[in-house]
Amino acid sequence: MTAQDNKYELPSDQNASGRSFAHEELQFLREVLESGILNCTHGSFVKAFETQFAETLGCKHVRAVSSGTAAIHAAVAAVNPSPGDEIITSPITDMGAITPILFQTAIPVFADVDPASMNITAKTIAERITAKTKAVIVTHLFGSPCDMDPILELCRKHGILLIEDAAQAFLAQYKGRMVGSIGDIACFSLQQGKHLTSGEGGIVTSSNPRLARHMRLFADKAWGYGDPEPDHYFLALNYRMTELQGAVALAQLKKLPAMLERRCSLAQRLTTALKSVPEVVTPRVVEGSRHVYWRYPIFVDPAVIHGGPDALAVRLLECGLPCAPRYTRKLAFECQVFREQRTFGNSSFPFVGPHMGGNTAIVFDRSMTPAAAKALDSVIVLPLNERMTEEDIDWMAQTVKSCVQDALSA
Repeated sequence: MTAQDNKYELPSDQNASGRSFAHEELQFLREVLESGILNCTHGSFVKAFETQFAETLGCKHVRAVSSGTAAIHAAVAAVNPSPGDEIITSPITDMGAITPILFQTAIPVFADVDPASMNITAKTIAERITAKTKAVIVTHLFGSPCDMDPILELCRKHGILLIEDAAQAFLAQYKGRMVGSIGDIACFSLQQGKHLTSGEGGIVTSSNPRLARHMRLFADKAWGYGDPEPDHYFLALNYRMTELQGAVALAQLKKLPAMLERRCSLAQRLTTALKSVPEVVTPRVVEGSRHVYWRYPIFVDPAVIHGGPDALAVRLLECGLPCAPRYTRKLAFECQVFREQRTFGNSSFPFVGPHMGGNTAIVFDRSMTPAAAKALDSVIVLPLNERMTEEDIDWMAQTVKSCVQDALSA
């Protein structure tokens, strides 16, 4: 494969080539449309999906919502922070996992990451805990579980709620436990490119009945359906999932174990193939854990490969291999919403205001999370989906090897 020969096309999860849609989804969608009931309040598919997902995950309470961001928002709302309270999270995550913190008037506090996994750790979280800390959100990035035991112990010690962002980690496991069943709350995303998809959609789970009720209410304008005297109990939004989404999600859920087995098999093949490329570091898995490979990150040292991931990515793209150099490109707090505190009007709330007690302005800087900055400056994210073949994986590995060799000789 040369830089000019870019005819090779990998299956993509951005269209049907990389998605496992078939007659099951169409049949369920037909049933929904023929019933004429598209709202989950009166329908059956979203309820069935919630029940079956709870059984799959091994948790007591599940609420399907309209997006992964909605799931995080419902989780943060259940924490019920007061203005100026703090929630610790990762600087390497989607903005949809952070803005709900601001909408609930809390302050995101960013912990550094383990450079090998790009996940936050008990040590980096402990460095950020203050008297204002109300919760911690851990992100199981790319499907790789965080090291949960010490994180859970730390949160229990300080009386802090633990939220798992498992948007990229369906059925990942940590020491025999399902990711999403370890913390107080877990959040999942059903967005287009996730393991399990309904185009958009999300899930919040908990085995704590108080937290679960708050999240279920929050996703439905806090209206107490089924209560003796229902009311709108508190400020909340409409984050309901539609029956159309529920139908697709339910059909997808039945296929999920097989799809994940396929992904894991392909990822292992790619890891084995890339062992012959010493300039590339492949994903590290926490001992006793199951990585489910939403994507496949590799790491290159800019001191070895001139130009680092950006330069190598140019070569990969020229050869037809889709990739994302430096993943999110920048740390979350380097985005404009944080740089200029663009929140509610010109108020900069909740970063400033009487609730802050006259404290100095909040400043975010790369020096606070040096490992996260280094990780972003060395990572390239490769695609992976269950519709790929062994030949696709072998081609990807050979393309990486060839492009690395070209970069070294340039």
